[in-house]
Amino acid sequence: MKKKMLLLNTTVLLGLGGVLSTPTYASTIQDMESQKSQIQNQRQDVQSNIKAASDELTRLQAEQDQMKAQLERLTIAEEENNKKAQKTEADIKETSKQVEQLEKEIKLLQEKLEKRNDILKDRARSLQESGGNVEYLQVLLGSSSFGDFVDRALAVSTIVDADRGILKETKNMQDELKTKQADVKSKLASLEDMKAELDEMTVQLAAQKKQKDALAKELKDKEAKNEELKASLQAKDSSLANEQSTLEQNIKDQKAAEEAARKAAEQAAKEAAKKAAEQAQKAAAAPAEKADSSSAKAEAPKASSNDVAPTSAPAPKASNVVTVGNRWIGNSAYVFGGGRSQSDISHGLFDCSSFVHWAYSQVGVNLGPLGSVSTETLKHAGTQVSSSQMQPGDLVFFDTYKKDGHVGIYVGGGKFIGAQSSTGVAIATMSSGYWKQKFNGRVVRI
Repeated sequence: MKKKMLLLNTTVLLGLGGVLSTPTYASTIQDMESQKSQIQNQRQDVQSNIKAASDELTRLQAEQDQMKAQLERLTIAEEENNKKAQKTEADIKETSKQVEQLEKEIKLLQEKLEKRNDILKDRARSLQESGGNVEYLQVLLGSSSFGDFVDRALAVSTIVDADRGILKETKNMQDELKTKQADVKSKLASLEDMKAELDEMTVQLAAQKKQKDALAKELKDKEAKNEELKASLQAKDSSLANEQSTLEQNIKDQKAAEEAARKAAEQAAKEAAKKAAEQAQKAAAAPAEKADSSSAKAEAPKASSNDVAPTSAPAPKASNVVTVGNRWIGNSAYVFGGGRSQSDISHGLFDCSSFVHWAYSQVGVNLGPLGSVSTETLKHAGTQVSSSQMQPGDLVFFDTYKKDGHVGIYVGGGKFIGAQSSTGVAIATMSSGYWKQKFNGRVVRI
């Protein structure tokens, strides 16, 4: 009897094993789970790249905002410099008229002096023929020029009153001529400086326009590339997400089918076991053992998420005159006469002398009234030192459109920071190239 029961139980267990095993389903799900894992890994890489791209886009957006602000500054600078150029041209025209008028007046004075010269010669000749005053004749003969003759003749006490009046009037005319000639020379020198400044301004306006156009093109190119990169990454992530969604649905459907088959197999096994038990009970009149089988459920792996990298802390604020102006590098524009109002300073619009004044004010040093600061006032603001003893913080001067036409702050290593006409606030080398040629050796220590 025991042998019959053992044989029957073995037959039932083998039958259950055949019903419960599903090698085809397990293999299919395993393959799909493996594919899903691969897609998840790929998507994690893509999402990591998307995050990196998003960070880069954020950085580029900040750079674009900075470039837009710089374009606005350059536009303002261009407008202000154009106004300055127009005013300078108007001043040149006005000064030219004044010079022209002075030249006419000088010509008239010269004609009058020539007539007076002829009159005095005739009087001297008449005096000589009549055997007149010997002292007067000696003055005439001993003078080195007509001007010298007038000066010496006025000292002769024996000259008749009529001649003395002519000589005094002539002397006054000569003095007036000298004054007007000096005035003409001064105005002409001022006119030449204004013309040189206008020429320099024209060159810088062209450089600023070129810089503005280059920035605009760079901004446009970066925006296009950023949009292209963003669209490409989003398309790739969307494609992988679709693949993952499809695969997950396939796995879900396959697991549902497998679960249905498993339940059917369990039901069939239960019915077979029940039937076998009934047959065994009848045959052996003993309770039949029921066989149980179980199957493990696989859990899909969970995708890990990436933490967002912390943003870096802002750079510490500069605390001395050599570095305090670094904040304006790339964020400023050069304007002739700029930097003398809070609005200009807020927008980063400086010329060389107003930038130096601002930089020193940031470390508590007042270089005089802001409205009247210039290279002329700054070169007298401290102590002159030898260029061989130059140290960071000293003011350095350059001969550009005029002597001492440009000023900056020495930062060491043969370099200086200043509001440069073509770049705005920038650090430039003075040990070679253009600025080496323009450096005139003047160094002022504040």
